[in-house]
Amino acid sequence: MVEIGFYHLTRSPVAVALPALLARTRALGEKALVACPDEATLKHLDAALWTCPTPDWLPHGTAATPHPEWQPVYLTTGPENPAKAAFLFRISGAGEDVAAYARVFDLFDGTDEAQLQGARARWRAAKAAGHALTYWKQEETGWVKAGL
Repeated sequence: MVEIGFYHLTRSPVAVALPALLARTRALGEKALVACPDEATLKHLDAALWTCPTPDWLPHGTAATPHPEWQPVYLTTGPENPAKAAFLFRISGAGEDVAAYARVFDLFDGTDEAQLQGARARWRAAKAAGHALTYWKQEETGWVKAGL
């Protein structure tokens, strides 16, 4: 059973929300795999992680980076996990093999109806599979855990 948190983005795009979640992951001493739905998203997030104001430095890499196995945060559009990360960050439903991870963060754009429907379908599938689920919604004061 995997712990899966669904993160409903309502106030900021993933490129703004992701760095803080990755910083917390790194503070726990964990490695992260960021599964992107396409190459354009990967490139956008790669650039955003290098320029984010907080944390002031978030080391990460992609398949183009030398020694991907050394990367504490690895961005991909495929199934590879060269650094053996235990935390998976699914962007817009990317990344299918959740059972291979200790914890999964499913981030989706709450202003996009297709992403909302996809998240609901992933929730139902994860619940049916017996995973431990939590739902977080972005509010004015930050992330709020909602009871379902």
